[in-house]
Amino acid sequence: MKYAILLIISLNAFTVKSQTSEDSIKTVINRMFTAMKNGDAAMLKSCFADSAILQTVLSSKEGKISVETEPLAEFADFVGKQEKGVADEQIVFETLKTDGQLALAWAPYKFYYKGKFSHCGIDSFQLVKINGEWKIQYLIDTRRKTGCE
Repeated sequence: MKYAILLIISLNAFTVKSQTSEDSIKTVINRMFTAMKNGDAAMLKSCFADSAILQTVLSSKEGKISVETEPLAEFADFVGKQEKGVADEQIVFETLKTDGQLALAWAPYKFYYKGKFSHCGIDSFQLVKINGEWKIQYLIDTRRKTGCE
């Protein structure tokens, strides 16, 4: 009986450990979106690595593709000026991959501003586990107004 209990505890610990990375990755990403929704710049910054890069793939009306880089400080400043509940980005975790201290998350999203649909696209996150905690190192997204269903 004692060995059966130890085996069950060991199996439960293994199961929890195997779920922890994915859950932790989702938690930090969801915390970033909670910070956006709450207009909380400090919480937002806490989700990112110190050297994080934020980029957006843009397409002009003429079809020219460009990549725009936004410093984390500017993004956090913008978020901090938003009223609570104004910015609502809703994502679906489609793909999560990990290899040691590196993780990838691919997440289609729809963005609503003041309750109205604004745009949709894909968020692609690269995360790094720093001091035992997942941080967003790189975030690049696409933005479009059509094909969002």
